[in-house]
Amino acid sequence: MLRSPSRFVRSWLTAAAVGSLLVGCGSSSEEPANGKAEPAAKTEVTVEPIKATTELTDTNGVKISLKKKPERIVCLFALCDDILTELGIVPTATNSAVLSHPDFLGEEKAKEVDTIPGGFITPEVEAILSHKPDLVIGLGDTHGKLAPALKGATTFWAMQPETWQDSVGYLRDTAALTGRTAQGERAERTFRTKLAAAEKTPSDKTALIIYGSDENFGVATPEGDVAASLFPRIADYPWKSRGVEGSYSLEEILAKDVDVLFVETMSFGDAEGKLSEKLAGNPLWSKIPAVKNGDVHEVNSEVWAKGRGTRSLGIVLDEATAALR
Repeated sequence: MLRSPSRFVRSWLTAAAVGSLLVGCGSSSEEPANGKAEPAAKTEVTVEPIKATTELTDTNGVKISLKKKPERIVCLFALCDDILTELGIVPTATNSAVLSHPDFLGEEKAKEVDTIPGGFITPEVEAILSHKPDLVIGLGDTHGKLAPALKGATTFWAMQPETWQDSVGYLRDTAALTGRTAQGERAERTFRTKLAAAEKTPSDKTALIIYGSDENFGVATPEGDVAASLFPRIADYPWKSRGVEGSYSLEEILAKDVDVLFVETMSFGDAEGKLSEKLAGNPLWSKIPAVKNGDVHEVNSEVWAKGRGTRSLGIVLDEATAALR
């Protein structure tokens, strides 16, 4: 029997590959009696004006105060790169590969952006400061430990996105701090319009997002995975977080009659091959309707798992709705 990893394992996997997606944070294990997810409220397309400022309390209650509008921004995780791209800003340096995607900067232009050495978990402080950043943006539960080392030399902003609403909030906050208010409003409106359109014709198919590098796969749940938080609005997505120790077995997934399966393959060191190919050796895998019908979609984990911003989520919506038709 294959089981998906607990939240601890999920944190380890994603810290190494995608930056702690935090499946199951503070959620209930209860599910509706009929096994169907409760319908989500329809997305409001109207966008409130964004006001430029150098001081604010962000979408998760963190206070940010800058001396001036930041011009040199270092990104330690992909949401930062996503937001800056939406605002028409190129980061001074980055710790993410999402900029290479053709809907971001593309491979050639992305090569012009310096990469912070040290890896995702332990980016080098000296390398960060060598870029003389006005602002450094990182993932709170991974990069928060860097704050003392950066204090006095720059401003560190710890973001902690868990839903698409969080990502929109961070987009608005960054637009306000950088003075790119019009760009921020436009990006938010574009995303909300796309999501609202997808909600008008939701699929009745059962969908599932899994992630991993081998048979110890994980299930992305709406409570803590930003891409998965979109799915109850556009399909039947009966997957709920089971808390710190929760997991789904392949037997349980088989029982849900999954029609469309999205697979995020994580890369670790020299590991090669797609997660779907590695799972193919298990006899239960071949019995899943999505597998039997050829409706398994290996997706770009840089966008689906790491991006988490409105540009990445727009790509997720495009690819997901096409597959769910």
